[in-house]
Amino acid sequence: MSSGHLYHGDLYRFDRPQPSYWEATAGTNGIDASPLEGEDSCDVAVIGGGYTGLSAALHLARDHDVDVRVLEAGHIGWGASGRNGGFCSIGGTGVQGRDLIKRVGLEQAKAHYRSQVDAVELVRQIGRDEEIDFDACGGAELEVAHSPKAWRDLQRDYEVLKDALGMEVELVSADAARERYLDCQENYGVLATRPTFGLHPLRYCRGLAAAAIRRGAKLHPHSRVVVWKKLADGSHRLETAAGALRAKRVIYACNGFMDEDLDRRFHGRTLPVVSAIVVTRPLTKPELAAQGWRTEHPAFNSRRVLAYFRVLPDGRFLYGARGNIRGDADGEAAAHARNIAEMRRLFPAWREVQIEYRWHGLICYNASLCPSIGQLDDDPTVFFGFGYHGNGVNTATWTGKQLASWVGTGRRPEELPLCSTGLSKRFALARFRLAMLRLGIAFARWRDG
Repeated sequence: MSSGHLYHGDLYRFDRPQPSYWEATAGTNGIDASPLEGEDSCDVAVIGGGYTGLSAALHLARDHDVDVRVLEAGHIGWGASGRNGGFCSIGGTGVQGRDLIKRVGLEQAKAHYRSQVDAVELVRQIGRDEEIDFDACGGAELEVAHSPKAWRDLQRDYEVLKDALGMEVELVSADAARERYLDCQENYGVLATRPTFGLHPLRYCRGLAAAAIRRGAKLHPHSRVVVWKKLADGSHRLETAAGALRAKRVIYACNGFMDEDLDRRFHGRTLPVVSAIVVTRPLTKPELAAQGWRTEHPAFNSRRVLAYFRVLPDGRFLYGARGNIRGDADGEAAAHARNIAEMRRLFPAWREVQIEYRWHGLICYNASLCPSIGQLDDDPTVFFGFGYHGNGVNTATWTGKQLASWVGTGRRPEELPLCSTGLSKRFALARFRLAMLRLGIAFARWRDG
């Protein structure tokens, strides 16, 4: 276990990129950024160079003319923002719509889902405005029922999403799904949700970084913050291995890779969960047809321990599922072997297709099962955004914009749902989070059958 982190140190090697398909195909870096050296100062310092931090920096510099710096422990896109599955989709919470209504009430649930739609469209808009080519494809997200009971649950979800929450959703029978979208060994029908699309997450991340720099922000990769001090004059001093940055305000935007010991006020508030992804060689059109794959839409199944999958623009198949509980290299290899076997069971026409890339990373859960966005009660100069429950592409981008507005205007944005505002409560028995996660995953797999 590394200092300030839950998992084995293998997961936190900031000097190494993951051996992902995204890293191999993102193209040249093109980002004018260098590590922090010596003493410097700024108005706003952002800790974390992923979607949240880069979006905050872009919007602060572009829309509010704020002097902003970003400190990133690895290279830009080192974390989940450069290694996720590339789903720009509705979600952001750890619960279904009907359960969110029970938790926070109908109006706040509606506000959350409105923000999710806005978040998807924000990513699309940033791509247009900043001329980021991130290989957008597809127009809906497909949830595939893995059992007859799951299909009945999807029918209930459809009614809640459409009638109560006003979402654009469609129910598609198993036979129709095979004709229109895809087939697999567990297909009892599909719930299609819009808007959603797939993208190249690292190209998008680097595009955000380049846009932020063009607008006046300064980025410092390979500049892990190791000491965070509040000074007598109310400013903050952020120390790295080679320098120190003094800032009037700080945005903490590290999500699942958060160093919980950097500021103990954030300790125990997140549950990072390992997700593992594999990508095949390019599939031919006859191979895609053999499995009945007919769509560019990203998809996932309805299991509690779900899998997510999509065909990429070059014909490769991406399959993601839960990783191991330790985060070490041996556990990663075992998780990939288990997930590849499950992929081949679900998509038997591709049993012999070669796997060319495999990697893993962290998604981030909160105890509240909603994003945590806000300002510390005991220090209004510290802002934060984390906890996107596997939907960080759009939710983190939108969060960064909200934080930029909050910092730039001094007012909480009106469109920020109350259920996502404020610091998430701590997990009970936080030191035993991984043990509880292990039990929870085992129970969920047993329930899935």
